[in-house]
Amino acid sequence: MRLALCQMNATVGDIDGNARRIAAGIDAARAASAELVLFPELALTGYPPEDLLLREHFLTDTGVALQTLAAQAQGIVAVVGFPERAQGASRAVYNAAAVLADGQVQTVYRKVHLPNYGVFDEQRYFTAGHEPATIDVAGVRVGLTVCEDLWLPGAPAAEEAQAGAQLLVNVSASPYHAGKGLEREQLFAQRAREHGVAIAFCGLVGGQDELIFDGHSFVLDSSGKTIARGAQFTEELLICDLDHDGPEEPSRKPIAPAEAEVYGALCLGLRDYVEKNGFKNVVLGLSGGIDSALVACVAVDALGPERVNVTVMPSPYSSSDTQSDARTLAANLGVKLHELPIATVMSAYEQALAGEFAAHRADITEENLQARIRGNLLMALSNKFGWLVLTTGNKSEMSVGYTTLYGDLAGGFAVIKDVPKTLVYRLCEWRNSDVQAPERSGRAGGPIPASIITRPPSAELRPDQVDQDSLPPYELLDRILRGYIELDESREQLIAQGLPAPEVDRAIRLVDLAEYKRRQAPPGIKVTTRAFGRDRRMPITNRYRG
Repeated sequence: MRLALCQMNATVGDIDGNARRIAAGIDAARAASAELVLFPELALTGYPPEDLLLREHFLTDTGVALQTLAAQAQGIVAVVGFPERAQGASRAVYNAAAVLADGQVQTVYRKVHLPNYGVFDEQRYFTAGHEPATIDVAGVRVGLTVCEDLWLPGAPAAEEAQAGAQLLVNVSASPYHAGKGLEREQLFAQRAREHGVAIAFCGLVGGQDELIFDGHSFVLDSSGKTIARGAQFTEELLICDLDHDGPEEPSRKPIAPAEAEVYGALCLGLRDYVEKNGFKNVVLGLSGGIDSALVACVAVDALGPERVNVTVMPSPYSSSDTQSDARTLAANLGVKLHELPIATVMSAYEQALAGEFAAHRADITEENLQARIRGNLLMALSNKFGWLVLTTGNKSEMSVGYTTLYGDLAGGFAVIKDVPKTLVYRLCEWRNSDVQAPERSGRAGGPIPASIITRPPSAELRPDQVDQDSLPPYELLDRILRGYIELDESREQLIAQGLPAPEVDRAIRLVDLAEYKRRQAPPGIKVTTRAFGRDRRMPITNRYRG
């Protein structure tokens, strides 16, 4: 059998647009002489549609679009993910896969295992299916599964294999985190060996608010060997001949190194958020620090330099070195630079508050005013020109509240919100060494000045300030934060690993106190196993410590 896997970039709610992409995929697969073509989980609606699934007319429109697609399925069998509204008294909604052939919906498979952890809320919307399903295509018996159905051992995959399936297909919308693609491929290889069948995984690709879908479709033989693999972070029609004797060798795209993979996820997430929400250009504050340097590079690589604006907003505490580095980076990236000094605005604030603050010494209040002035200026540019403001805070800062409400938290999209500080450094070093990067042609070195990477990080809101005045060293802090936030480890467990008790206590206290800030932060791209927001949902009012 010749198999086609159409890893497509669906947009949530764009039923007509998604249907056009599916129809084009059917045509392309048929032109490639494929006999079976797969599309991702909920390809027709995009994933996750969330409370759109509670709207009756949304489900009706999806059903109409599916019937129209079925009429186009001639000379090929297509498996398409969609939400099915059952007929009859129950009116249940299922996460389903429709089999389209000979101009009709031939059968529908309903997802059995509905995940309800991490970013998933499927039990809020869907009723679980109970029946396995197999179809015969070109003399091959094929078992149908949807995403989680093949992550878990046993039914329905085991029942389909027992019914004679030689190939299990899995249509999926599997959210990305670093290393997820290889983890998924290895797990499915185990399933292939367990059941003695080939497996074809067709993954969604694209950004949906905080979530990234990495594609990374693949086909495994019954021994678990990868015989075909699609690219990450881009649409592709992957063609594979299951008998290995087809006219073309199947494509096996390499798995990217860790930093390249995360960087690709950030670029895809930003590009899709901008494009799918109708923005033309973006703007960010460029401080000469490492976080804004990384965001600027991602923005340029995702959108092109002509769509990226950066602002340099020096205060009396901004060093000449950081300002010079910011301007050099802007020039290296070819973006438009806007100079907006804030000293006179700071002076106006000080005069306006002089009476109220007369009996009080300067403290963090004056530091936060600087951040809020910069936030106001960026939002003014956004309002005037329609630019999306990108915030530049990383996960380490977001975790412990080392951010200013209505200051550096002000903006529309937080590109590195889920990127720990130590990973920020690794990504910047990788970006500077990337031989594929466009600005490296004809010029040695990457765009980020070396001093940005080597200089001790500082918010530059008071004289001689560095981050470690207020925080543990980032190497230590990130170890504590990963254990507490991503692994749910307790204080005692962290200390038992040799982490210093005073720093563990301080970090836990700061994380818990900062929940109210994170609740007001813009959405950002998930790249770790547990991101703030969809993954980790904690009460603001909370007295539990531990």
